[in-house]
Amino acid sequence: QVQLVESGGGLVQPGGSLRLSCAATGSIFSIYYMGWYRQAPGKQRELVADINSSGITNYGGSVKGRFTISTVSAKNTVYLQMNSLKPEDTAVYYCKADRIRTTRGYEYNVWGQGTQVTVSS
Repeated sequence: QVQLVESGGGLVQPGGSLRLSCAATGSIFSIYYMGWYRQAPGKQRELVADINSSGITNYGGSVKGRFTISTVSAKNTVYLQMNSLKPEDTAVYYCKADRIRTTRGYEYNVWGQGTQVTVSS
């Protein structure tokens, strides 16, 4: 069974930077889609950024120009570089992987446990 392990969250001052990592573990041949989502208190979970196996990326409107998503396919890992952080970026950030080809077939819509990002002075 595929699991996603996130790391890199924490407390940062406004204007600062953080890099989140998400590693997929298991008997994986390939992953078609990986993405980052976030959920702030009292709000719905929203897309931050995603990337597919062709390298095509997509960003939520509020993070364009500040966040960058990237992958290392050989490591089944996705990163989220977050620059110029604002207090409104405060949320739990979740990693998602979809259409994962494993030794036992495909797995879909796998989520990580989430990592807290707090932007505050």
